[in-house]
Amino acid sequence: MTADSPQDAGYRWPVPPPGGWTVEDLFTLPDLPPHTELLDGSLIFVSPQRDTHSVMIDLLVAGLRDTTPRQFRVRREMTVILDEANGPEPDVTVLRAEAVSREKTRYTAADVVLAVEVISPESRRRDEQYKPRKYAASGIPHFWLVEMPPDDTHPVVRTYELDPVTGAYGLTGIHHKRLQVSAPFDVDLDITWDAVDSL
Repeated sequence: MTADSPQDAGYRWPVPPPGGWTVEDLFTLPDLPPHTELLDGSLIFVSPQRDTHSVMIDLLVAGLRDTTPRQFRVRREMTVILDEANGPEPDVTVLRAEAVSREKTRYTAADVVLAVEVISPESRRRDEQYKPRKYAASGIPHFWLVEMPPDDTHPVVRTYELDPVTGAYGLTGIHHKRLQVSAPFDVDLDITWDAVDSL
């Protein structure tokens, strides 16, 4: 152990208990970094956001709030409890209005109508492969995956709907430049770089 290691600096990484961490641990362990997630009993520490990632979330939140029916509410980066060992934090969440409270620090899968993940390089595998399966298994009816290409092509939004027969998400659309959907409610949103850069 070197003289400048985290142990010598006085910080001790939390050691998981047998069977892994639980959702209650996620909210009671001291000094966890902001936006820590829990997936299958493991704590996931989120890397610092790039500007375009944050602004794309802002664009989606603003656009959804402009069109969301009164029975729903839009939130960004709130923990959603799927089960005792899983508490991810979707980038954007559309919730049933009756579930929303000013005091809440978390919501349940039953509260959620739509979960949205904006892909970042360090979270790609979780966002594309892992979280959609978790959200579908928890019964969240709609899921969107937002790709932020590194070149000059525009962001792409893939929209999915839960198939009650298979219990998995089925692709309902791939949206370039404009996000137009009718479910879970009508949305018509400019998703070009010009729209992102205007915020």
